[in-house]
Amino acid sequence: MKKKKVIAYLHTHWDREWYREFEIFRLRLLRVFDNILELLEQNKIPAFYFDGQVSAILDYLEIRPEKEKLIRKFIAEKKLFIGPCYTLVDEFLTDKAAFEYNLKIGLQISRNFGCEDFIGYLADTFGHSKNIPTLFKKYGIDKCVVWRGCGDIPSEFMFNGVKTVNLIRGYFMDIFSSKISIEEKASWLKGNLDKIAEKSGDTLLLPIGADHLGIEPDISEQIKKVNTILKDYEIKLSTPFEYFELVKNNFKTEWNDELRDNSKTFILQGCYSARTKIKQYNAEASFKIELADKIQKEFGSKYDKSIEYAYKLLLKNQAHDGICGCSTDAVHRENITRYEKIIQVAETILKELKFLNPEKYERIWTSYVSTFSSLIKEEGTEPPKNSQIISRRKGFVDDLLYDTQRIPITEDYTTIYTYLKELSPSKDKLIVTDNKISNTKIKLTVENGKIKTSDGVIIDFVRYKDLGDTYNFGAKEDDTPEIAKIISSSAIIKGNLRVGLRIKTSFFNVNIYLDKNSKILRFKIDWNNRLKNSLWQIRFSTQSPILKTASEDLGSIITRNFDPNYNLREHLPKQRGIEVWTNTAPMERYVSINLKNNKHFGIVTKGLTEYEVYKNTLSITLLRSTGIISNPKNPSRSTPAGPPIEVPEAQQLGRNQVEFAIGEINPENYVNQVNELFLG
Repeated sequence: MKKKKVIAYLHTHWDREWYREFEIFRLRLLRVFDNILELLEQNKIPAFYFDGQVSAILDYLEIRPEKEKLIRKFIAEKKLFIGPCYTLVDEFLTDKAAFEYNLKIGLQISRNFGCEDFIGYLADTFGHSKNIPTLFKKYGIDKCVVWRGCGDIPSEFMFNGVKTVNLIRGYFMDIFSSKISIEEKASWLKGNLDKIAEKSGDTLLLPIGADHLGIEPDISEQIKKVNTILKDYEIKLSTPFEYFELVKNNFKTEWNDELRDNSKTFILQGCYSARTKIKQYNAEASFKIELADKIQKEFGSKYDKSIEYAYKLLLKNQAHDGICGCSTDAVHRENITRYEKIIQVAETILKELKFLNPEKYERIWTSYVSTFSSLIKEEGTEPPKNSQIISRRKGFVDDLLYDTQRIPITEDYTTIYTYLKELSPSKDKLIVTDNKISNTKIKLTVENGKIKTSDGVIIDFVRYKDLGDTYNFGAKEDDTPEIAKIISSSAIIKGNLRVGLRIKTSFFNVNIYLDKNSKILRFKIDWNNRLKNSLWQIRFSTQSPILKTASEDLGSIITRNFDPNYNLREHLPKQRGIEVWTNTAPMERYVSINLKNNKHFGIVTKGLTEYEVYKNTLSITLLRSTGIISNPKNPSRSTPAGPPIEVPEAQQLGRNQVEFAIGEINPENYVNQVNELFLG
């Protein structure tokens, strides 16, 4: 019988930071890549595929600049492949603008090095967005490699119009580095190749490599010896590009939805809610740098390089072990420093533009705000008549801070007011009492210990125990939620443009704000968390079971179907290798459901990126506390997903703050309410 051809490619999956910090991993990178370049120079390996990203090459060259000429030589000879991405970002915890910058920057750098062969390489991201292939096609990338979330999809398939390869057994193949006999290696390989063959034709794809792993100097000799033992397969060291060419006519199966099936591979769904503060920083930084980019382009794009610099910082944070929240505490402290830099860049660009051309800026900004609000928020030392002051602070006026010919002195330190003013007169009526807040568009009441919207949605707050880790929520089998009790409610703001209501609960105080003419109620919760290993949610109860949601994914709306009666606590795994399915899902900034009256009940959030459906309830995760990267005894996942390193800061003890808004928010124009929440 003729042997099946196995195209093997050498790679290393490079997390810039994860269970060790960036600089520690970079020193390892020097040793790993020094070795790879040496093997290429000595013709001991035919080629090397560098993980679909360029950031690792740049990190290497920052310390080894003398190697650039050699790297360019191997790229030109098609022995080394880099790009197309700048970093390997998580697909569900990024946004469209950032992902496009990821490709633009990554492709520009790759092509500058001479690379012209690209694969959308997504071997270890935790599931795959249906919108990713569209973005690849936009940038001329017609090939893709995926792994997690594919279920029973064959090796070759069309993923929303892009030829895509499913790594049936994953990218993690470190067998040639193990200290076992060649016969044992051949036996192990046969078992895996048999499973790949079940989903493949006569040609198979075999990655050889693993996380942060170097290449064995005798890899070619080992493969020759293995080939003499294997009866059904012949392994050839090559590149994934040869594989795509050999199977170019095999892409018959079509898949036009997202890839989040965890029946065969873990998709590590708890990453959507681990370390809420990281997600909140990401949401703010992403929003502000995209906004600064849009506005500065109205002035001639003079800040393009500053925008690119900020996006590079953002993309380093959005790499999948960073934004997922499953790295060490030290890694995430560095993430926060980067996020603060991004926010500083974005805010400074906007303020400089305003200082340099105040009339044009005012015209552009007012036009922008008027698309989603009848109010505008400004700062100054003298609030105009009929405005409403919402806060005050001590500081210097912007004219002093951004004038390069002047410097502020002590006597210039004064009171700065933040205030709202109306763009045009309106007859909308704001009402706030101790148990009601409303305008002509929306209403919320507190009666008989319940919070209720004008659409009949009941709101409460719940807590569960979390026996899991940063990768997965760990459900306690017999757990029932603790429900917050409503203690009191009272009006806290009575104004002509904004009113506020405070609801005191047994968990925390909830402040709710409503603006004139607004369609949304804005919630702000600020509390001191003292509980470890807990899941906190806001729960919205409707009159009917929830079968479908609409949510934001990479700048567009996707729908998901749910079995509302599914309870993960009834399906906790009893055998190894299983990750329980959950009714949780990722969201970017928006999720909605249809009510019985055919209205959309929607939620927009500032960095709350996970929702859950159960029976007639839709819940948003406010906080998930855990203290370990990967818990080997996680009841929701029967085998480890990473090292059991303690990460006490992931418990998020101390002050926490969340912001979100609710209302009749339609999928067609939800961005207006997103803007209102972030800028209101």
